[in-house]
Amino acid sequence: MAKGTDPQLRRGRVAISAVFAVHGAVTGNFATRVPWIQEHLGISSGLLGLALAFPAIGASCAMPLAGRISHRFGSRTALRGLLGLWCAALALPAVAPGLVGLCAVLFVYGATAGAADVAMNALGVETEERLGRSIMSGLHGMWSAGALLGSAAGALAARSDVDARLHLAVAAGALVALGALACRWVLDLRGAAEEHPPPRFALPPRSALVIGAVGFCAVFAEGASLDWSAVYLRDVMDSDAGLAAACTTAFSCTMAASRFAGDAVVRRFGPVRTVRASGVLATAGGLLVVLADGPAPAIAGFGLIGLGIAVVVPLAFAAAARSGPAPSQAIAGVATITYTSGLIAPAAIGQIANATSLTVSFGLVTALAFGLIAGAGVLRGARHEAAGAPSTAGGRT
Repeated sequence: MAKGTDPQLRRGRVAISAVFAVHGAVTGNFATRVPWIQEHLGISSGLLGLALAFPAIGASCAMPLAGRISHRFGSRTALRGLLGLWCAALALPAVAPGLVGLCAVLFVYGATAGAADVAMNALGVETEERLGRSIMSGLHGMWSAGALLGSAAGALAARSDVDARLHLAVAAGALVALGALACRWVLDLRGAAEEHPPPRFALPPRSALVIGAVGFCAVFAEGASLDWSAVYLRDVMDSDAGLAAACTTAFSCTMAASRFAGDAVVRRFGPVRTVRASGVLATAGGLLVVLADGPAPAIAGFGLIGLGIAVVVPLAFAAAARSGPAPSQAIAGVATITYTSGLIAPAAIGQIANATSLTVSFGLVTALAFGLIAGAGVLRGARHEAAGAPSTAGGRT
């Protein structure tokens, strides 16, 4: 039987796609209620930025454990547990009693996010290999589609003035159930009894660091836009809560569309020209955000940023796989750099905004977007046929 005609393998491909969508939906729901959490706790942008650094700390602590958990319990059981914890953690930020409590729950939120992300990406890679064709770009697109649906639900809740504690609790319960259902049909991979557990940490080769820098620029812009676009619309553009949340939805929408179309674009133009064009779009979007005099151009700017950065990280993974004799180590190194970028970006934006303004913060995002144009050449040699390459570690996908 051909690889792609195996019914179990086909079910596994659909199931892992659903897992990516559920993971994205958690992020989308949370991002739209960040302004509510800030207002509810009465904290400044600087203190909010400080709190948003704790997901990065939590993820850094938990990510090395994901491979060992999967090795011990099997991929299906590990993913079911880790994804369930991540979905449940969505309810925590809205019930934090103060700044210290918010930092604590965001640490847990980040730890569960990072561990679940690593597990699902590793299983996605194995599914891709067994199918014998690229699916990683589509999986990343499903994550963006999930984030879009989650942010749309959040925008609707915000516009309807639904208390974020109720909204996030209901969303968490629904996503826990959907995630558990999807995990029933993912591939169940188990290491041999004599196989040693994966190492906790491996330094990436030098070749991966330059590639990782390109991914860093893209994911920094993604993390900043996803977590701060609604705040930007509210504070800088003086928009209402519903319109501010809708900006996050627009960003997620363009990310999803770009990722689903990414394979065809890369096959036609190659990775270097694709990333340079992406950098032009993202830079134009950043300038539009910074120079906007009303909500409409700002929302359009965030949409262009999403359109421009969507396929950069999958192409960075593809380039890493061809960059040296240890592709898995290189991919893991690039993934770690990009994932860390996405988690520190919200905190960095908040600290810069506290010292200057949110407009200045997105000036930095614009500069990093321009870095994609300058650094696109390091992706030369990435596979043209796949907008996404196998990844052994998580990113904000």
